[in-house]
Amino acid sequence: MQKRAMVIVTVVFAGLTSVYVVAGSPLALLAFPLQVAFVRRRTWWVLAAQTVVTCGSVLLYGTSVGILGFVGGSLLLTRLWPLALGVVGVAALIGPADPLISMVLICLLVRGLTTMVDRIDEVNAARLSLALTAAAEERLRIAAELSRGLGEALAAIARSAAAGAPDVETARRALADARAAAAGYRAMSLAPEVTTAKAMLAAAGIVPEVRMSHAEPLGPAGALLAAVLREAVTDVVRRRSATTCLIETVAVADSVRLRVCDDGARTAGDDRLGELPAQVEAAGGTLTVGIAPDSKLVVEATLPATRAPAPPAADAPVATALLATVMVGFSAKALLLAGSFWPAPLLLVIIVMQLRSIEGRHRTALVIMAVLTFAPIPLFGQAWLGVAGFLAGPVLLAFRWAVALPLTAVIVAVVTAAGVLLRLPVPLTVNYAISTVVTGLVMYGMLTLAGLTRELRESRDGLARAAVVEERLRAARDLHDLLGHTLAAILLKCELARRLAPERARKELADVAAMTERAMADLATVSGEHGRLSLAAEAESARSVLAAAGVAATLDLRHPGLDPEVEHVLGAVLREAVTNVLRHSAASRCSITTAAGDGVVRLSVRNDGTRASEGRRGSAGIGNLTTRLSELDGRLAVSGEGGWFELTATIPAPALTPAPAR
Repeated sequence: MQKRAMVIVTVVFAGLTSVYVVAGSPLALLAFPLQVAFVRRRTWWVLAAQTVVTCGSVLLYGTSVGILGFVGGSLLLTRLWPLALGVVGVAALIGPADPLISMVLICLLVRGLTTMVDRIDEVNAARLSLALTAAAEERLRIAAELSRGLGEALAAIARSAAAGAPDVETARRALADARAAAAGYRAMSLAPEVTTAKAMLAAAGIVPEVRMSHAEPLGPAGALLAAVLREAVTDVVRRRSATTCLIETVAVADSVRLRVCDDGARTAGDDRLGELPAQVEAAGGTLTVGIAPDSKLVVEATLPATRAPAPPAADAPVATALLATVMVGFSAKALLLAGSFWPAPLLLVIIVMQLRSIEGRHRTALVIMAVLTFAPIPLFGQAWLGVAGFLAGPVLLAFRWAVALPLTAVIVAVVTAAGVLLRLPVPLTVNYAISTVVTGLVMYGMLTLAGLTRELRESRDGLARAAVVEERLRAARDLHDLLGHTLAAILLKCELARRLAPERARKELADVAAMTERAMADLATVSGEHGRLSLAAEAESARSVLAAAGVAATLDLRHPGLDPEVEHVLGAVLREAVTNVLRHSAASRCSITTAAGDGVVRLSVRNDGTRASEGRRGSAGIGNLTTRLSELDGRLAVSGEGGWFELTATIPAPALTPAPAR
């Protein structure tokens, strides 16, 4: 955008200086590159050179004093801005009113356009820093929340374990709080649920298609839409008759709409969605299920989207004020040339229509402006030819270049033909033709730069929102995958210790104390201190926890030294897999194996307690792991055969050499 902004300003300055080149001043050729150079680098030698060139052009070649507007505008950008008033005074002494008005307008244009370019540079430079700041602030907020709740709970559990009295209630409350916090952080965004849905559909042999056009975070609406998506996709997978499934989000005004469409249904009904229709209605939205004309089942939910209000764009009023000043200035020149104020009402109508059509630029308004531009020429003659530039600007803004350029050429041709019919001198006719193009470029440049600044600001704010969402999702993944597993193990050990005799309970409480220390480290990781997991340590911990739950665990680890990021992700996968064994199955045996070869490292967790709900592909845990693995180009697969359930994670790791068995 910075390059585009500079190109626009360069074209506008080229157009402004071309008027004086055509008028017979070769020094005006130097005014153009000097002005462009001053926009990028405010050096005194450039300002001095501008002064010599513009004054020399006036004194040596009799150029209009309007060219002094370049040095006047540059002065307005420096600490010597009061000297610009002196330049205006000199121009008033040398030239008549018409060139003086041009000089003032060029001063304002140089100042306004350069300021807009500076604003674009500033906003662009602030994008990354704003995103980093937003993420850091969110990380501190999350850390404070977790430290107040979970940190205090872990400290209480550690004290009770040291005292020989397992605090089961605190452990249970801490686990519930961790899961609730993870769900809360995830609820602000729909994206993780979409990732999980794609994995579910692909694993079931259904081709997923995703079209997301909403902005994150969605706020409270995200939780409900995620629930709708989860249930809809689960139903598609359960029916096993679909071949394709479309997941689409559309942001409309202050609402967001989710559509899930598949080709595998014969009938429609919202009974498959349970209580969700009532919940969506209570939240001020709608949820419908129906058969589309193409015989596809469509689940559609619409909810109000709660977002922070966007900051007002301060550049639009600046651009509007600058445009109004330019148009009033050109209109004053036309009235001076006409020697009458009779054209003033028509000029006022054109100005008002221009300012009102800045955002929309409706075609009907363009037609009216075209009539007001050309119809009065026979009545007002030469004085009205300069108005054509007011039409060229909106044409350049309203149409694609392939259409706008020919239309602008037609406008210039009409001005040229009118000059010939009015028997104006050829140089004057050429001047009007060039002025038409220049005025159009000026208007186009001002409004386009304002639009670029607005677009950059929206991009900057969007980047900051995305950084906050990503930080929340990271915290949710770590809460669920890391701290959630450890807290579940602590609760299991506490409950076991409460049932055992004191001597045997002491060993379990020693494990609770060790696990609490690890939970504190996990809490630091969730809070943004990115600790790394050890796959071997996680495997040993998993064996201990499984044994405490009465599950016979075997380890067969055959992986070499791994990249820390790979080992961290596989450690998280192992934690989630073991948590599923404890929570969702009735296993008596579990095997944990790793292997390396063929450019990949593979982790497999198998247990013999599979149920119909085992694995819960739509669960937060599986979705988290899918997201983690995808960041390293890895894949997650689940299968269940012969009463055994297996979860396998595979990550590319070139040039691995299998390690000896452990």
